[in-house]
Amino acid sequence: MTLNYYQNNAQTFFDGTVNVDMSSLYESFTRHLPPGANVLDAGCGSGRDAKAFHEMGYQVEAFDASSEMVVLASQHTGLSVKQMTFADVDAQQRYDGIWCCASLLHVPSQELPAAMLNLANALKPGGIWYVSFKYGDGEREKDGRQFTDMNETSLKALLETMPQIEIESLWTTQDKRPNRDETWLNALLRKQSSTTGFPLAS
Repeated sequence: MTLNYYQNNAQTFFDGTVNVDMSSLYESFTRHLPPGANVLDAGCGSGRDAKAFHEMGYQVEAFDASSEMVVLASQHTGLSVKQMTFADVDAQQRYDGIWCCASLLHVPSQELPAAMLNLANALKPGGIWYVSFKYGDGEREKDGRQFTDMNETSLKALLETMPQIEIESLWTTQDKRPNRDETWLNALLRKQSSTTGFPLAS
């Protein structure tokens, strides 16, 4: 359902999101990264954020589930954006930072722990991880897309399955797009540096 939406509305979504100013969120994330860090933009959409991180001098990899979005993001970023899903992430301790801006919110709640575990495994010990969800609680469908909304309580409950991932900071913001009044839950997560990795998600 959600994938079909992005396949059929890729250009409209690209046009509506590619120029949104995300600089304040970038700063929250990048101040935790070493110079030249390896960064994964997971569910990159238009490629807006991957391009910004690349231009800051980071080594950026990006993927999206929609083949149509991958084409647009590759053109926009000049990067080799991959078509894959969170379930396909199999890297182990590869990234200094992982960026999940408005992407994990499309994963059904029952699949979210496994998706999060794959990403946690891909993060280096001590690495930083940004996630954002629309503020709320539970699953819903809107305009042909599936959403899993989160609030502080539900996100903390989700992270209880990953004891070596801790919350660095948690805050809400208003949607930065014109004529949108939605509230977003943002979180910076950190992988404890003493970990040797998690069991692989099945």
